[in-house]
Amino acid sequence: MRIALFITCLADTLFPDVGRATVTVLERLGHEVVFPEEQTCCGQMHANSGYRREAVPLVRRFVRAFDEAGADAIVCPSGSCAAMVHEQYGGLAAESGDAALMAAVQRLVPQVFELSQFLVGELGVEDVGAAYPHRVTYHPTCHSLRLLRVGDAPLRLLRAVQGIDLVELPEATTCCGFGGTFAVKNADTSTAMLTDKLRAVLDSGAEVCTAGDASCLMHIGGGLSRQRAGVRTVHLAEILAATEERAA
Repeated sequence: MRIALFITCLADTLFPDVGRATVTVLERLGHEVVFPEEQTCCGQMHANSGYRREAVPLVRRFVRAFDEAGADAIVCPSGSCAAMVHEQYGGLAAESGDAALMAAVQRLVPQVFELSQFLVGELGVEDVGAAYPHRVTYHPTCHSLRLLRVGDAPLRLLRAVQGIDLVELPEATTCCGFGGTFAVKNADTSTAMLTDKLRAVLDSGAEVCTAGDASCLMHIGGGLSRQRAGVRTVHLAEILAATEERAA
C-alpha cells in the first residue's frame, strides 16, 4: 500500500523522531511511505481560535498536497490533527463557498487516519514487531478518544510489544490540560489540570508515559521535567518502532 505521511507541525518542528518512527513502523509492515513536501499546518490553531477564514487556505494546501501524493491512505501520528481534518474540514470548505474544495475535502477526508486507528482498524495489525522492555503507562488523548474514537487500538498495540510492562493510568480519560491554545489562554486552569495528570502518572509507577499526540506529551513531559520526576514521555510511534532487546 502507498501511504502518505501527514507529519503535523509539532512533530515536524519539535519532535521529528515521531515522524521517523511512524515511517519505520509502516515500512516494517511492507508499505511504501511518501512525504508530500508541500504540507504545512492543518489549520487547527486558526480554526479553534476563531480565525476560520484564515484556516481555509491551509485546507486548500492540505488537499492539494495530499491529492498530488496519489496515496491509498494518509496516516498521521496525532489524534488531534487527524480529528481536525475529520471534524472541521467539511465545515470550513462549506463556509468558503468553493464547490470544488468541498468535493475535494469530501473525497480526501475518509483517507485520513491516526496511526493506531490505521494499524488496528484498517490493516488489522496489533503486533508490529516491537520490543520495549520498560514500565509504561498510556494516556488516551482527548481528540483520539472523543472525536476519532480510536477506542482501545493504542492499548492493543502496546500489549503486543515484547518485554513491555504496561500499567494502568489512574483517571486515564481525564484531559491533561493542554488543548492547544487553551493552555495559553487559560494557563491557570491548564496548570491545575496538568497537576492532576502528573499525579496520576506518578501514581502508576511507570517509568514512561506514552500517548498518540506529541502535543499532550510535550505538556505532560514539561511538567514531569520541572518536578524532576524521573519519568519520560515517549510517543506511541516511537515505542512501536523500537526493537531493543527483542526476545528470541
